[in-house]
Amino acid sequence: MKVTRFDHIVINCTDVETTAAWYQRVLGMTRETFGPARRTALTFGTQKINLRPVTATQAEWFTGRAAAAGSDDLCFITDASPAEVREHLGACGVDIEQGPVTKIGALGEMTSHYCRDPDGNLIEIAVYP
Repeated sequence: MKVTRFDHIVINCTDVETTAAWYQRVLGMTRETFGPARRTALTFGTQKINLRPVTATQAEWFTGRAAAAGSDDLCFITDASPAEVREHLGACGVDIEQGPVTKIGALGEMTSHYCRDPDGNLIEIAVYP
């Protein structure tokens, strides 16, 4: 057996509303609710990120054993230029911790900027040439 792609990821967060608003405003994601518990998800393209309150129990939301806010490191790809990424993050009031820097992604060399979401997760915004 070989897997073919990710279906979704889960980010543990201290405040679902604050986190959802940040990803919508800064990364242009769309917010959705799903399931009988009215959980929150963010979508972009064919990708989905579920936002799990860090206070949820395993019975409420089955997840990894060490669910902690701020422990993720995620890389998102954009069609914007590196200069546009820098300008957009600045306009959103988001501090760039590193970048632009050259990194190697799944498809080769890319230019990345690093920032943090409200929980402190490391967010990489990358541009392929």
